[in-house]
Amino acid sequence: MCRTSMDLVELFFISLGAAIVVYYGVRLLLFSRMLFPKLWFPLSKSFFTSMGEWAVVTGSSEGIGRAYAFMLAKKGMNVVIISRTKEKLDVVAKDIGHTTGQMVKVIVTDFIKENVFSDIEDQLKGLNIGVLVNNVGILPSTIPCQFLEHEELNQTITKVINCNVRTMVKMCKIILPGMEHRGKGLILNISSGVASVPFPMYTLYSASKVFVERFSQSLQAEYKDKGIIIQAVAPFGVSTRMSGYQKISMVTLSPEQFVERSLQYIRAGDKTNGCICHIILSWVLQTIPLKDFMLQGLQEYVKNNFKNHKNKSGGAMIEVIVSRTALETPLSMMQP
Repeated sequence: MCRTSMDLVELFFISLGAAIVVYYGVRLLLFSRMLFPKLWFPLSKSFFTSMGEWAVVTGSSEGIGRAYAFMLAKKGMNVVIISRTKEKLDVVAKDIGHTTGQMVKVIVTDFIKENVFSDIEDQLKGLNIGVLVNNVGILPSTIPCQFLEHEELNQTITKVINCNVRTMVKMCKIILPGMEHRGKGLILNISSGVASVPFPMYTLYSASKVFVERFSQSLQAEYKDKGIIIQAVAPFGVSTRMSGYQKISMVTLSPEQFVERSLQYIRAGDKTNGCICHIILSWVLQTIPLKDFMLQGLQEYVKNNFKNHKNKSGGAMIEVIVSRTALETPLSMMQP
């Protein structure tokens, strides 16, 4: 009897060990696909144009938004670029038209303000929109601070919700019906790597990006069977104005590099970090407890870098509309 019990216990642990090996083996196989996106998630040359004639990109006057507009135009799509600065948009429109020969429509709006979407909807009427990139976002303060430390907190809350949350939902409401009617379309909602874990000192920003991810993933579950791809894209280090144009490296990509690589992962699921190095960084954040480290070092680190940036550039905006959501600074702390 004792021998039988020991045999059962031994069999249980052997089975458990085998199950663990199989589980992690499958996960390793799934992860290995991310190393070869062109092999595992191929796209035809006509993939984007097959979705529709036009692409709409918010926050497209610079950075990641501008890179998306250019890349989609290079793939044969006409583009609608939307941001709040007409002068910058006009330059981007001219560059895209000259470089690609595609049509470019400019819509000037400030997504922080109320009641802007009826005008946008009117200007988009009649366009066969196959791709929507919800890129625009706002970082309430370049200096990390606790929630109650934000200046003009009530206004800050409204601005973050209006720009980072409401804009994405409203733009989907405007464009999704046409995609559903045609049975095809692509929506990319730009989140951020900081949404991977609770992120103190950037509470409003990171929480708004968690909403972007959950909204995108739930919407994809609802509309996947209708031929529509909806994906949250959560980058980390990208060299833009917001990150002080940090030096491009294996981890810190240029906007063009990031966009080109992220488009290879469109069929990789309802969320992607856009490139293999950022996928690994996301795993690190979710696996290694960094909360105490970030609380102790994050604020001082960013303050010093912000001070240096001001000295070099002659000043910096406390609140900026960013054409990316890759909050690079905290990840730079983990780079060698």
